[in-house]
Formats: sequence, structure tokens, C-alpha cells
Amino acid sequence: MPKASIPYKAFILAAGFGTRLRPHTLDKPKPMVEVAQRSLIWRTLDKLRASGITEIVVNAHYKPDILTQHMHDYMAQHKEMVIHLSPETDILDTGGGVKNALHYFGDEPFYVIAGDNLWTDGAVPALERLAAAWNPETMDIITLMQPIARMSLTKGVGDYDVHEDGRVARSHDKSGSYMWTNIRLNHPRIYGGIKDKAFSFLNIMDACEAQGRFFALEHDGDWHHISTPDDLNAVDAHFKNGEG
Repeated sequence: MPKASIPYKAFILAAGFGTRLRPHTLDKPKPMVEVAQRSLIWRTLDKLRASGITEIVVNAHYKPDILTQHMHDYMAQHKEMVIHLSPETDILDTGGGVKNALHYFGDEPFYVIAGDNLWTDGAVPALERLAAAWNPETMDIITLMQPIARMSLTKGVGDYDVHEDGRVARSHDKSGSYMWTNIRLNHPRIYGGIKDKAFSFLNIMDACEAQGRFFALEHDGDWHHISTPDDLNAVDAHFKNGEG
């Protein structure tokens, strides 16, 4: 087991089409788009590996052969990493994709991270902060929230507010103070009882919020929401200038 009680498995969402980022995604999945000559998904794998998280499941639908080769290339460079591909003939959305791969995780909590994520850590790596704050008795999900007041390169959306005790409240009119990063630690029990094959993880988030079992930490580093070519250009220039 890696560093003190840190889960050693993670799921990366990589099946989507990346439509809003075209033309950069015409020939590759969105997680393979590069910032400062390194793909977004390799940057996430780097952070996972640095925190001792070495078994990863990646779902694939759009251009799966290209993504599969990209994962094999990473494993060739880092022999300790085990990356399983979870193919989806029909795209299963952000909740169904994870449910489809639950057999890899048993009954242990695991990380779920969107494949297009890009973040920098504060004094303690974000993944380790989540693990340190995790309490399976009171939590089903703990996630990172990015203060929109600290988003300058890309546009922030006020998805949530966070109470003093760390519980979250979804802002349905998008006037909240935080944007959800789609970086989280969750327990597999939250997917139980769902009969649909394809469904959004937002449904689970709402249910866990209603039960008081959805918590958040404020991210103390930078996080970038890369949705459009303008977003990508701004973040790429930032990292190439050594500011990322």
C-alpha cells in the first residue's frame, strides 16, 4: 500500500468526444490534447504516480485505439503503472462509465478524475489532501472545489457553495462561489442500486448532497477549465512561460 492510507486505484474519464475543443480533438480524444508538449491525461497520470496511485482504469469510446496506444506508451516509460482500458461500445456518460468498471475496485474507495483535468498543487498534493480528509463513516464523496475568484485563465462557473462543515450545496442558478473540478474520492457503494447503464454522475452527487454525505475541500492550487480552443491557447501559453 502506498503512502499512509492513500487509495491506490483511480478511474479516469476519457470516453467523451471533446466537441467544444475542435479542431484539436478531430484526430484524438480530448485527454490527449497537449499543454506545453505533454498531454492532459499524462499530466494526471504523473500526479497519480507521484502520490503512489499505481492502478488506473481509463474508459474509452472516441478514438479508442489512439487512446489505448497512448496508455501503453505511458506504461512503457513507467513500469510500476498498471492501466486497464474499459471500452464502451455505447457511451455510458459520467456515471455509467464508472459503474461499468466497478469490478476493478472491490469495496474500497477510489479516485475519479476527468481526463481533461489540469491542475497544480499547493503545499500538499491535492490527491493526498483528499485522502487525509476522507471519512467513510460520514462521507460517500469528497471532491475538490475551485474558487471561481481565483480563475483567471479560463472561465469559472459557480456550480456550488461549501458550508463551514465542508458539506456542499449545489447552486442551481450557477451563482455559487466554487466550480466543481471533477477530481474526487468516492466509495463504490454510491453506484449500487442504479439499474441504468448510461447516466450522469450528477444524479449521484445530488443524492449524496441530499443525504449530507457529499463533502468538499477548497483547492489551494490552480485548476483550469479547458473547454474551448481559446481556453487551451491561454493555458498552453501560461505553462510554456513556466507559470504552470
